[in-house]
Amino acid sequence: MNMIRVPQGAVRNRKRLGRGIGSGLGKTSGKGHNGQNARSGGGVRPGFEGGQMPLYRRIARRGFSNYRFKIEYEPINLDVLCAAFEAGSVVDLDALKNRRMVSRNVQYVKILGRGECSLALTIQGLAVSAAAKTKIEAAGGTVTAPAAGANVEG
Repeated sequence: MNMIRVPQGAVRNRKRLGRGIGSGLGKTSGKGHNGQNARSGGGVRPGFEGGQMPLYRRIARRGFSNYRFKIEYEPINLDVLCAAFEAGSVVDLDALKNRRMVSRNVQYVKILGRGECSLALTIQGLAVSAAAKTKIEAAGGTVTAPAAGANVEG
């Protein structure tokens, strides 16, 4: 009675190709009649349009995009930060990673100003919004400049 069962319809038999006309998948095994797709290793490459000029070549490529160099910030709000740290703590990227507030592969973190914080925290090397900076400094904390390339304001 207490055995786990697979839901009905979740497990299906595999297709058994080329096993006679009665199986429905005999003779050509579901590949139709002779043609490029019926051959072993047959088929065309992705984007091939039968010799017609493919879409990726028809569309003009112009200009420059800076998107690949965009810096993605992981946001952390002030109320979450104050709940995780004690007064007088130094908050930097390593401290956030040690407490698993950000994942190991995060490179840029920005402190945002949601919530209140009465703890005097020292923020080092992280981007901080203007609202968060005023709240941290009002509580007696300090904000030092972030690493090169990270924005402080905005």
